[in-house]
Amino acid sequence: MTEEHITDKHLSIAMATTQIDRTQITEGNTMATSSSRGTEFYFECAVVVIGVMGIAANALILYCMVASKQHKKQVLVFNQNLLDLYSCLLLVITYVSKLIGVRATGSIGYSLCLMLLSENLLWWGIDGSVINLVIITMERYIKVVYAVWSKTRLRNWMIHAAAAVSWICGITYNMALCFSTTDVIDGVCYGYMIWKNRIAEIIHVIWNFISFYIIVLCIFIFCYWRILVTIRHQASVVASHNAAGSSTAHANQQIQLNVIKTMVLVSAFYAITWLPIKTYYLLVNVKSNLTLLESGYYAVVFIAFFYFCTNPFIYATKFDPVKRVLLGLIPCKKTPVQPIESVNTTSSRIAATRTAQSQTTHK
Repeated sequence: MTEEHITDKHLSIAMATTQIDRTQITEGNTMATSSSRGTEFYFECAVVVIGVMGIAANALILYCMVASKQHKKQVLVFNQNLLDLYSCLLLVITYVSKLIGVRATGSIGYSLCLMLLSENLLWWGIDGSVINLVIITMERYIKVVYAVWSKTRLRNWMIHAAAAVSWICGITYNMALCFSTTDVIDGVCYGYMIWKNRIAEIIHVIWNFISFYIIVLCIFIFCYWRILVTIRHQASVVASHNAAGSSTAHANQQIQLNVIKTMVLVSAFYAITWLPIKTYYLLVNVKSNLTLLESGYYAVVFIAFFYFCTNPFIYATKFDPVKRVLLGLIPCKKTPVQPIESVNTTSSRIAATRTAQSQTTHK
């Protein structure tokens, strides 16, 4: 493989790396610039910092979900946080490797290029996270809009299989793409940058933008819109009936609504933070003569990576089971917080006792 295979006069930024290489590629020659290296150094340091924050925050949320037993009840939500934790961990490992200047020499260097320096391992988690977010949306849609069908047909093994699919799809897609578009030239790793021809590159760019952003966004909008309409209808039906079990049904509906609100925020945040990098990637690859500021590129990539580090704060403030465990970890917080199930059981027992006492008084 020679340097002539690398796209001339523009930076071929691939979806699975979304990075500008350390060299500027012009007419088959690579020329490193000190100013670009300085900007890149500060960018990589910032990415490592938010990656460390993301590891700590996601690990705390996972602990809270295990402590509140939600990892068994909300398998896909737990898997979402697990994927985000993995992404943050690989974010730190990958960018620390770049900071210390790991060279891709020899067979070991080539393997490092394929798996680590090209960001292949990192994007296993990133793409898996997006796929899992779509699966969560569809699962919520089925459980709310087709509640009767889901109770009779939807099994636990299906949910666990769906969680596994998010990992398998992320790994398979990136491995196939990485092996066909990555190579080492003069000790420099060119991850996802070497394409057989220009047409193949443009087709992949357009497919990626449509598949990982447009279709994902359409699924979010359609499913959550239908979910909210259905919940409003169910709430009006419950309000019009005063059956004995209506309080329990209302409590269960509130729990479900809480999960949905949390995932709506996570989905909306994905749509906002990933729009800049997806648009940038599309424009730079479709229009080869387009010149965009390097600082602008670093900004949009930083925003995209920031998504994985801020997700835990959404769960901490909006997901009640996690919030209760977090409040319990505060040293000055002495008042125990009962889970919703315990409150409902206690309320039912109190109501039954009062009814029995009233009947005894009348007798």
